[in-house]
Amino acid sequence: MKDKILQKLYQGFVQLHVLYHSKKKPVYGVWMMEELKEHGYNIGPGTLYPILNKMEKNGLLSKENRISGGKIRKYYSITDLGLEIFDDASKKASELFHEIEE
Repeated sequence: MKDKILQKLYQGFVQLHVLYHSKKKPVYGVWMMEELKEHGYNIGPGTLYPILNKMEKNGLLSKENRISGGKIRKYYSITDLGLEIFDDASKKASELFHEIEE
């Protein structure tokens, strides 16, 4: 039970990370997994790619296929809706983290 609750909570954090980084530049899955690992998330492709696909389906990200090293790589960029959601969520997260630190 505890693991399921933490997994759901962490998925929200992962989505915020994705929105944050895709706001700076387009991101792709392997790079995002490495970035998340630096923050203590051990997330594999079977978890990350469904999250990215769902975020795209919900209009938070747009996807562009690019050829890299002879392979097609999917790059994700934040959309206008994604920016709105990120701005709102980051304000709420900031308020919460400030309150937790007190």
